[in-house]
Amino acid sequence: MTTAAFFEPGPDGYVPTKWALGRWSKDTLHGPAVVALAAHELELACIDDSGDFLPTRLTVDLFKAAKLDPITVQIEMLRDGRRIRVAEARLLQNGAMVSRTLLVLLRKSAPPPGAEWTRGELPAPPADQELANIGTQRSRIGLIGSDDTGWTGGTGNIQNASRKRLWSTLPATVVPGEALSPFQRAVIAAESTSLITNLGTDGIGYINADLTVGLSRLPVGDKIGLEADSHWADDGISVGTATLYDEKGPFGTGMVVALNNSAAQIDFSDDKPGEHVVRD
Repeated sequence: MTTAAFFEPGPDGYVPTKWALGRWSKDTLHGPAVVALAAHELELACIDDSGDFLPTRLTVDLFKAAKLDPITVQIEMLRDGRRIRVAEARLLQNGAMVSRTLLVLLRKSAPPPGAEWTRGELPAPPADQELANIGTQRSRIGLIGSDDTGWTGGTGNIQNASRKRLWSTLPATVVPGEALSPFQRAVIAAESTSLITNLGTDGIGYINADLTVGLSRLPVGDKIGLEADSHWADDGISVGTATLYDEKGPFGTGMVVALNNSAAQIDFSDDKPGEHVVRD
């Protein structure tokens, strides 16, 4: 298990590490670290070992940039019913709330009768030959791909206007010595919905205002894929959705609403590990 962790436990809460730093500025945390901490604490408080309840929807409001200061977490159970549980996590720095997360858990049961619609063309992990061709020249978050390039090894390689996807390797844990749970993996991977829907020819100029993750089951294995489903933008506001999948197939959806942050535009053109590109 990797020794990299987003946070260290401290006397005044969780202390961010260098692995939690983002690229918008030198002292702000990236989205995966913030949503991972909320998911970690909610899972500890709300999910028991029975497996009867599935963490079905997590919505994180990211209304203040999290800094390098210690973070304290407040958990409140809003409803503990027979079929539905709802809990809230509030992340605070220096007494101010930086994010608020709502988790909905539903009791699992048998499906109702009848057939339903589902997406026709399903996303798929990289093929063995694609993995072999790319080799070790990969992005720090996994394999990146687009319709124009196929699977490749660096975010800068897919700085284009075509549909994008990610095969996430999730290199860091939330806290040291504690492996990521399937729920935490799903939430951390889903945060990259913003990357694969908002990345364009000049990089990313939108910053997340939130993240919503919907799960029909928990992921299997340590790799999670995302494939962009939609991206709509007007007047400096964007909405993006992506399908989450693993080697068994799709299991959920990520959605982000973001606003213009082009004053701090992130250009990934220098992030091009490896020049080999696999095309369909």
